[in-house]
Amino acid sequence: MSSERLVAASYVLHQQFRYEYPGPIQHLRHRLIVAPPPVYGDQRRVGHELRVSPDLPVQWEEDAFGNIVVTIEAERVEREIQLDYQATIRRGDGPWPHLEPTWFDDERFRRPSALTQPSLALRATAERLMAEDDGAGKLAAHINAFVAQHMRYVPDTTTVETTAAEAFAQANGVCQDFAHVMIALCRLCEIPARYVSGHLLGEGGTHAWLEVIEPAPGTGIAAVTAYDPTHERHTNLDYVFVAAGRDYADVAPTSGRFVAPYRGRFTTTRRVEVVDREYAA
Repeated sequence: MSSERLVAASYVLHQQFRYEYPGPIQHLRHRLIVAPPPVYGDQRRVGHELRVSPDLPVQWEEDAFGNIVVTIEAERVEREIQLDYQATIRRGDGPWPHLEPTWFDDERFRRPSALTQPSLALRATAERLMAEDDGAGKLAAHINAFVAQHMRYVPDTTTVETTAAEAFAQANGVCQDFAHVMIALCRLCEIPARYVSGHLLGEGGTHAWLEVIEPAPGTGIAAVTAYDPTHERHTNLDYVFVAAGRDYADVAPTSGRFVAPYRGRFTTTRRVEVVDREYAA
């Protein structure tokens, strides 16, 4: 087995979101970004299902980044809401993900976003990294290695509102922070980059990484190359792409609002199961 190469894999993704309230809530508007696209490079969504309890109207649509967004609205909910999502995903040898060529020049991925605003320290680091670049097209890989070495993975030291500048200053955080720091540095180095939300086999929750966007000469498309600075590597078949945006705020798996004089209790479970793997010599 050690001489064989993994060439394809199938996964079943399970996610559950449960909200409990002390009493009735009103004017609920909830957004869910958990469904992978039907096709993304070599990734295929074989099938999926969303169950909502109680039975509420569900609207499926694409956002400005092409992500699949579910919106749930209700004038009144009595005590609880439960959302169960399941998808079967197939990954295998196939084309690299690509975008329309206009994405390379899209200012949304070239300029700082709310969570990737650069500090003086990030600007100075970007200048140093560019000065070290030899022009061989490896600057993004160099940034990936730098972030992996600068940052330490320490849970519960940041929140979803922590900026790249704050995480960089304290030099620790979780995968979201690693991705934000690398995105900030890439954009400062004139490399367009976007935040990716998805799943990594063997990790309990969602995972975050990033894609740099590059023109593919002679093809009329923009190619993407995915980096995971948390693990200092490119992504592989163990990763499931769900959505991409400027930063975490664009692709938060669950968000929304309601009207009530009290807060709710939120619990979630996620798991990815391997159902098939194929190897080749």
